[in-house]
Amino acid sequence: MPKQKDLKRLVRARMEKTGEAYTTARLHLVKKQPEEKPDFAKLAGLSDESVKKATGCNWEKWVFALDRAEGTEMSHRELAQHIRDKYHTPGWWTQMVAVGYERIRGLRAQGQRRSGEWEVSKSKTVAVPVRKLYAAFKTARGRAKWLAGAQLTVRTTKPEKSMRVRWEDGTPVDIFFLPRGETKSQVAIQHRKLTSKADADRMRAFWSARLDALAAMMK
Repeated sequence: MPKQKDLKRLVRARMEKTGEAYTTARLHLVKKQPEEKPDFAKLAGLSDESVKKATGCNWEKWVFALDRAEGTEMSHRELAQHIRDKYHTPGWWTQMVAVGYERIRGLRAQGQRRSGEWEVSKSKTVAVPVRKLYAAFKTARGRAKWLAGAQLTVRTTKPEKSMRVRWEDGTPVDIFFLPRGETKSQVAIQHRKLTSKADADRMRAFWSARLDALAAMMK
């Protein structure tokens, strides 16, 4: 949309050319202006490059596909299942696509679940095989080297694939491990059921710092 001064100049030029009244000329010009394309990556909170590298599609393609499937009418569970079953996305990226789409379509704020609860997602790629990365999480002794002082309870594990733990305040944390070739791997963390944006901001900063410490330890 042109700035107001530019728009007035264009309207007057059209009036001189067509003899239209100001309101009519302005209406024609405003209709001709292309709609500003939404920044899907900004709304989703995840870059086009990241989601395309992991899933093969950028946000524009995901939004088109999920709109056609009436994704806005699905619950989060239904949406994630549809994405996983039809597109065979990796577990963590299934959630990221579902959450990003919900943010784009205004079904939740960034960091907030559709139930009103808040969550934090952080990931880190490190230059070690997935076996070694998983080992840093597997035991209390290994975690103490970079997660000192944190009290957590491991609930379930799938070696070198995922862990589900209970944080010291009772909130659930899901941890996923993804190989990135023979010498690199990625850990992705989802800390769920936080009660407020302030809690989410605090834990986002915490996990960011701790994953940086983990990466530094593994150099």
